[in-house]
Amino acid sequence: MLPHEIGVSVRSAAQLDRAKGLEFRAVVVMACDDEVLPLQQRIATVGDDADLQEAYDTERHLLYVACTRARDHLLVTSVEPASEFLDDMRSQEDSRSPKAAET
Repeated sequence: MLPHEIGVSVRSAAQLDRAKGLEFRAVVVMACDDEVLPLQQRIATVGDDADLQEAYDTERHLLYVACTRARDHLLVTSVEPASEFLDDMRSQEDSRSPKAAET
């Protein structure tokens, strides 16, 4: 028997880098705060501009992968200041909206 067939609710927790290839009905991505995404400790260890851009791209991609694991519902949380990547996601969403396409 599956858990939902006997009235049991199942929850899973995963790190951003472990979510690739999985799909869930609902996903909560927590702590999308500045200095958490991108991870400030990782950024501080980067040696040159090319490596810095790669680190930012990797961190941005991890957030994208986590958010696209949601089949039905997605909740992203943050505190101020929020991660700059959330602004990137908002601008991408705005550019996809029908209203933006009309202009």
